[in-house]
Amino acid sequence: MSNKVIITAAISGAEVTQEMNPMVPYTVEEYVREAKSAYDAGAAIIHLHARWDDGTPTQDRERFRVLIDAIQEACPDVIIQPSTGGATGMTAEERLQPTELNPEMASLDCGTLNFGGDEIFVNTENMIIEFSARMIERGIKPELECFDKSHIDMALRLVRRGYIHPPLHFNIVLGVNGGATGTPRDLLFLVESLPEDATWTVSGVGRTQLPLTFMALAMGGHIRVGFEDNLQYTRGVNGESNGQFVERVVRLAKELGREIATPDEAREILGMPARKQ
Repeated sequence: MSNKVIITAAISGAEVTQEMNPMVPYTVEEYVREAKSAYDAGAAIIHLHARWDDGTPTQDRERFRVLIDAIQEACPDVIIQPSTGGATGMTAEERLQPTELNPEMASLDCGTLNFGGDEIFVNTENMIIEFSARMIERGIKPELECFDKSHIDMALRLVRRGYIHPPLHFNIVLGVNGGATGTPRDLLFLVESLPEDATWTVSGVGRTQLPLTFMALAMGGHIRVGFEDNLQYTRGVNGESNGQFVERVVRLAKELGREIATPDEAREILGMPARKQ
């Protein structure tokens, strides 16, 4: 297990708004500002949801292209990880659009969730197989998004059937409505359900973020923070930037004797090809 910790910044999400925190990015310039703040603070990966300038979530391929090009210009070696989750109600083909840009990495959701009310985040077995096939075809590293134990089981079943290829990297997302809660017991149980040779990141949503960050750092895991998962830096106080959240992870990691992975080191840890110069 590497002593290096990979920090991912989920800079915008699809659900949070500027009414909740005015620093949530909508425009290209705002995306670049937030991505660069996270990168400069130590993030190796930018997890990317796209928005139109009015904040409406979109999986439009060309909007992703513009955002990716702008972020790469400001942060040349960062790993950009587009979301194929999009927003609830989008079709599979809509959600797959950013894979047409052949990013290095993308998210691959491994199960369906009741997000609240009538909102259902649909990821059928056939959809997971289809999304994985697209990523294998295009040489895209999948991050296996798991919100519950059953999602891990689904992913491992599809590995055994040859639909998902190792090396495996999981993102354990805790504290989401409809998924597992964000207790230490949950994180320990889910991490112990992973193959020993898999790498994993934890994404704690809302108030679960800070305690799960402490725990995951101590367990040898990697960390995701950012406005998608948590808008408040402390209770009742909004975060000033995505970089502010990354800076806190860097401080905590150093206190525990863990070094921060550069983007190129993250590629090596995750079993990804070296960056093309």
